[in-house]
Amino acid sequence: MKRLSAVIIDDEAKGRLALREKINNYCPTVEIVDEAADGLQGVDIITQHDPDIVFLDIEMPRMDGFEMIQMLPGVDFHIIFTTAYDHYAIKAIKYSAFDYLLKPVDIEELKSAVDRAGHYPVKWTHDKISTLQDNLRSQPNLGKIAIPTMEGLLFFNTADIVHLEAQSNYTMIYFEEHPKLLASRTLKEFEELLPADLFYRTHHSHIINLHFIKKYIRGEGGQIQLQNNDFVPLSRRKKQRFLEVIM
Repeated sequence: MKRLSAVIIDDEAKGRLALREKINNYCPTVEIVDEAADGLQGVDIITQHDPDIVFLDIEMPRMDGFEMIQMLPGVDFHIIFTTAYDHYAIKAIKYSAFDYLLKPVDIEELKSAVDRAGHYPVKWTHDKISTLQDNLRSQPNLGKIAIPTMEGLLFFNTADIVHLEAQSNYTMIYFEEHPKLLASRTLKEFEELLPADLFYRTHHSHIINLHFIKKYIRGEGGQIQLQNNDFVPLSRRKKQRFLEVIM
């Protein structure tokens, strides 16, 4: 793998030092070329060095990480967000398929994030930023989601997803109008990501969008007919809660 240049932007000197040491010790393909203590300095060092990766703290004085991104004329690098808090924006970051690291940074999560940065095309960053900005504006109702597939990242409105079906370590996603697609993410990951007031896991292999329910068919657990005329099973242990949700 080629050598990747990186900068660290974080207002806490101890945080920069801790991250730099972990990168130096555990990420041999990454070279830290500069650091910044706030967003304004961050813009300067990014312009100066044109790095491959930017490790960007969310909470900073004068200008936070999200505001700093908007200051840049273009983004042709990978962004890995860092934060000391289980931040309100974490879900928006996940929806947009950005990596983020909670402090203190876990070494394995750091290595995985760097590995993804080394393999994924940087051209996806622009679309991910657009999705992130849309979702930050629409908090707490996140409108768009980046879906990883074998071909790359695809971006959809969550409201257009009709239902999802587990396919081993992948998930088949069915849309209102778009053809179904196979996502390289587990159903459990989607369950944790999608809004619980809109999506319901009816079965160990199925999640449905509650807005697309057409009919409930009684049975031991039962079946749910969706507006696209697909039928999804409802497990017995999920039945009572499902009926409470839709009544």
